[in-house]
Amino acid sequence: MSPVLVLITIAAYFAILFTISYIAGRKADNAGFFVGNRKSTWYVVAFAMIGSSISGVTFVSVPGMVATSNFSYLQMVLGFVAGQFIIAFLLIPLFYKMNLVSIYEYLENRFGLSSYRTGAWFFFISKMLGAAVRLFLVCLTLQLLVFDPLKLPFILNVIATVALVWLYTFRGGVKSLIWTDSLKTFCLVVSVVLCIYYIASDLNLSFTGMVNTVVDSDFSRFFFFDDVNDKRYFFKQFLAGVFTMIAMTGLDQDMMQRNLSCKNFKDSQKNMITSGISQFFVILLFLMLGILLYTFTAQNGITNPAKSDELFPMVATGGYFPVIVGVLFIVGLISSAYSAAGSALTALTTSFTVDILGTKGKSEQEVVTIRKRVHIGMAIVMGIVIFIFNILNNTSVIDAVYILASYTYGPILGLFAFGMLTKKQVRDKYIPLVAILSPILCFILQKNSEVWFNGYAFSYELLIFNAFFTFIGLCLLTVNEKK
Repeated sequence: MSPVLVLITIAAYFAILFTISYIAGRKADNAGFFVGNRKSTWYVVAFAMIGSSISGVTFVSVPGMVATSNFSYLQMVLGFVAGQFIIAFLLIPLFYKMNLVSIYEYLENRFGLSSYRTGAWFFFISKMLGAAVRLFLVCLTLQLLVFDPLKLPFILNVIATVALVWLYTFRGGVKSLIWTDSLKTFCLVVSVVLCIYYIASDLNLSFTGMVNTVVDSDFSRFFFFDDVNDKRYFFKQFLAGVFTMIAMTGLDQDMMQRNLSCKNFKDSQKNMITSGISQFFVILLFLMLGILLYTFTAQNGITNPAKSDELFPMVATGGYFPVIVGVLFIVGLISSAYSAAGSALTALTTSFTVDILGTKGKSEQEVVTIRKRVHIGMAIVMGIVIFIFNILNNTSVIDAVYILASYTYGPILGLFAFGMLTKKQVRDKYIPLVAILSPILCFILQKNSEVWFNGYAFSYELLIFNAFFTFIGLCLLTVNEKK
């Protein structure tokens, strides 16, 4: 694809995005920015939540992963659905009852200030690194397609990317995110469906033929029960999916700020259940696309890229199909990546303003001033982190960031689990130490598990052990008297 066509596609998308953001964010006060005034319609939030759970990395990676993982990812997605039900009936009623703006305020009410700040800082580090690395991967794609052909430096790429994200979120916050995420969901679904249609048409497959091709493929195996040491083993994937969903959605300010924008907890429950079930079928579409992509390359003698993540971009933008397929790929990529970054920036602004700086005792106007300054600061920090990633330019660094991001949710999950499952009080000032030691123990466990446990390799279920170590640590900090 030519750089000019890519720029036109991006410009058209952002013209629509800014229009939606402006309309949704008109007259947004602090309540509108943080929780959308709790007036969002549940089915709109449910539709938006489908897209909010899918990042640009997912958009690019999931189709290519079928070659090594088959459809095993759906086992984890089933766990996601189960986790959504737990969030809907356990966490949401609690958060609405406490009328929380930031979900980490629960930790202060339950344990104390140290716990509150611990949860907020763990979220801040995880979300900043996770959002920055996702935008970094998109910046690399844009550098290849646009900035390098135009001989423009990477730093200009980063500035333009972060500025666009800041612009469409600074006015309305969560109110804007609900509607921009709805646009993202629409673009994702349409992009994937039409890409499937064009590829199936090129392969001369009817709808029935396409379904048979997917079902008959060796890549379409769904369940794995035969080898407990396999990372694709069903119970590893399913249980990891359940707890990952609870930790990374139910206990994540970025994701929960949308749910807390619904009119009441019952509407929020409807949203969670509907979006959870819908997400399963959207991921299924991505995996079906993956099989069709590999079928297409095999039949046309095209060499598959060394990295599976490059399969979808290579085929979509390589001139094998009508230009519309490449346009759809760019639209899907930027809609997933920029919306995810926008929601992360809003959540980071909310958490840093409310949890770390504090808003108690401040007037509405003082909070507005602080929030706007924090919003700019978060955007600058995100841009700096993206630029550092580019300087390091090491894939292992990106992998390490994702591992760190998953580790940081373990202590948060352990804190909430202890608070909700017990009525014991703890020595609040020592909780940061427990939250730091738990991921360290998990790292040691992961590095030595195959030697210690007869070849057993930990996968995503390590999150459960991370939370478990935190829970045990809190048990050791219990005190008899109540605060």
